[in-house]
Amino acid sequence: MTAPADRIPAAPASASATPSAGAPAGDGPPADGPPGARLGAGVWVALGIVYVVWGSTYLAIRIALETMPSFLSAAARFLTAGLLLAGFVAVRHGPSALRVDLRQLGSAALVGGLLLTGGNGLVVLGENSIPSGLAALLVAAVPLWMVLLTAAGGDRPKRAELAGVLLGLVGLGVLSAPAIGGDIAPVGVIAVIVATVTWALGSFASKRIRMPANVFTSSAYQMLAGGLGNTLIGLARGEEHGLRLGDVSTRSWLALGCLVVFGSLVAFTAYAWLLRSAPLTLVATYAYVNPVVAVLLGWLVLSEPLTGPTLLGGAIVVAGVCLVVSVSRSPGRPSRRRSAGRSAR
Repeated sequence: MTAPADRIPAAPASASATPSAGAPAGDGPPADGPPGARLGAGVWVALGIVYVVWGSTYLAIRIALETMPSFLSAAARFLTAGLLLAGFVAVRHGPSALRVDLRQLGSAALVGGLLLTGGNGLVVLGENSIPSGLAALLVAAVPLWMVLLTAAGGDRPKRAELAGVLLGLVGLGVLSAPAIGGDIAPVGVIAVIVATVTWALGSFASKRIRMPANVFTSSAYQMLAGGLGNTLIGLARGEEHGLRLGDVSTRSWLALGCLVVFGSLVAFTAYAWLLRSAPLTLVATYAYVNPVVAVLLGWLVLSEPLTGPTLLGGAIVVAGVCLVVSVSRSPGRPSRRRSAGRSAR
């Protein structure tokens, strides 16, 4: 984010709470507070950034891939952004702000690997063979996996939430139909669907394990870990063979620059902060705004076709996600753990 870390509101500290993913002012409880709790202006600004900027990154990825390899381009993006963000933290708050214990470092590396290697790296791989708009529509399924993960963590989903998950899965089936029929490469669709699962796992884990206390420090380590993971996979795939920087087009360099500055430094940091400062279900709403932005940009800039399955499947997925999010934000959602605690008392 562009605001200094000391100006970002932190969740209130609690002596009995599990440490949060790292509000800048210190550790606090996860931000899944009571329904209807008032959210600060910073939350809505961060959401707006994630809504718009991440919607445009699908187009930037597609343009970068015109002359760049998949995982190595993702590695360049996150290693560069991670180093720049770490430098900002050191200059702004002093080198001591980068100090973390091994547990926090391991947590940041785990989340970074899930989000940026498994999640973003596989999206980049998938966009080699499928339109950017279709990739964004597939990624819209992330909140559906979050519902299932939250259920596994002890919260009983409502029937309407389960209905939203089923509706979203039907939409994924419609979106995947062209791959089954041979119109688009199945590997691209599969890669992006797997990416949605790993991204949901990373988002879920970040709210339940001890992360570095400073959101910028945490984001920097996540990006460095994700960049290293993408580098190792890219080298294992042999992407460095035949790669000549002189053959990379200006258009691809500019796209990569946008991904570093806006997609990573600005939007990813905003997302990392939101994961600890706002309810997870509210954060997940980005997943039905991003596809609209991505599909429109792909159609306008790259002339990507708006096929029947894409429009129908996308509408079904977005409807399912809307149902899940609207129900998840309503009061009265029971938790197995809370119910058990009440009965014990």
